[in-house]
Amino acid sequence: MKLNMTEEEDYMSDSFINVQEDVRPGLPMLRQIREARRKEEKQQEANLKNRQKSLKEEEQERRDIGLKNALGSENKGFALLQKMGYKSGQALGRSGDGIVEPIPLNVKTGKSGIGHEASLKRKAEEKLESYRRKIHMKNQAEEKAAEQFRMRLKNKQDEMKLEGDLRRSQRACQQLDTQKNIQVPREAWYWLRPEEETEEEKEEKEQDEDEYESDDLTVLEKLQILTNYLREEHLYCIWCGTAYEDKEDLSSNCPGPTSADHD
Repeated sequence: MKLNMTEEEDYMSDSFINVQEDVRPGLPMLRQIREARRKEEKQQEANLKNRQKSLKEEEQERRDIGLKNALGSENKGFALLQKMGYKSGQALGRSGDGIVEPIPLNVKTGKSGIGHEASLKRKAEEKLESYRRKIHMKNQAEEKAAEQFRMRLKNKQDEMKLEGDLRRSQRACQQLDTQKNIQVPREAWYWLRPEEETEEEKEEKEQDEDEYESDDLTVLEKLQILTNYLREEHLYCIWCGTAYEDKEDLSSNCPGPTSADHD
């Protein structure tokens, strides 16, 4: 008997009385989170059920219902049409070629005044046109600047060519004058300046610098004067690179007195 009692569990023993609650740290916090989430979901459901529609939503619903329903005989306009022989679903007009459905209603929901959208469209077009004009003017300015650069470059190249032709004419004039025992050029600038000079020659050059410079004449004018001198005095054309026998030979076989004549 005692053996049976010991084998059976005693519900009044300390093993049952002193059972402690599970107080693991994570479980109470998890229960609180779940409970808060359930309360929040219930509150959201209640808010959705009890939410009142705004004035705009109510107006929109009433408008949609009214537009979906066809006009009845209680409408004065529709009653007048019926008196004139109109039947529901029939096209308007004496010949029946008019519209069947009413003109759709476009409700303005914004707060802007009448003509505001047209004003915005006009301003946008003006802004676009102004932008196009600016781009066009910028392109024109860039093209003009590029053309001016090309002209300056061409002028520089033409100037360098004229200076080269003048030096060539001066060299030829000095050689031909020397062959004729001409010791002094007709004009100081008819001959090239000597590259190597002594101190005394430098002082003389500084004294006679105004004669060499000839500031009153351009390179082109000097070239024209010197080439004419070579043709008349020496029967020589720098463009042909030939000294002719006489004036008749020069006029017959030389194309002309300028570089353009020899192109």
